[in-house]
Amino acid sequence: MFEKGEYVVYGSMGVCEIMDVTTMDLDGMPKDRLYYVLHPYYQKEGKIFTPVDGQKTVIRRILSKKEADVLIDDIPNIHEFWISNDKLREAKYKECIRSCQCREWIRIIKTLYLRKQERLANGKKITAIDDRYFKQAEENLYSELSVSLNIPKEQMEKYITDKIEKQYA
Repeated sequence: MFEKGEYVVYGSMGVCEIMDVTTMDLDGMPKDRLYYVLHPYYQKEGKIFTPVDGQKTVIRRILSKKEADVLIDDIPNIHEFWISNDKLREAKYKECIRSCQCREWIRIIKTLYLRKQERLANGKKITAIDDRYFKQAEENLYSELSVSLNIPKEQMEKYITDKIEKQYA
């Protein structure tokens, strides 16, 4: 169980702070069931109420600073995936996004970066589906790493690139 004040990744909502753990006094709701009250980190307003024992949406602690640094150092070792069938590829993107795992988001980013380069070299544009999943994976990854490392989200791509380049300098 998470505690008030902790940061978590909550499904597609991304990084959230746990504002409270409480019961809800609503008709038709069990009076003894506990709920997390979440505040999405990158939204000024907004609350999410989700059962502590809920199973529908992935909820996990954000990476610690040390875990984030180790993950970034390991990016060169995280392999992309190649799926030629468009429908199967999109299904894999969805699976990776829904996993709420940073390594899977990195796999999408690496895969789609290389796919984009290949398409551009052949005089083609990136597909709308590829672009959408690329942006979503970047947003998810950079949002979490930003909070873990206390670096503005807008600077995450440069921070990651610089850190990896230093490894190979």
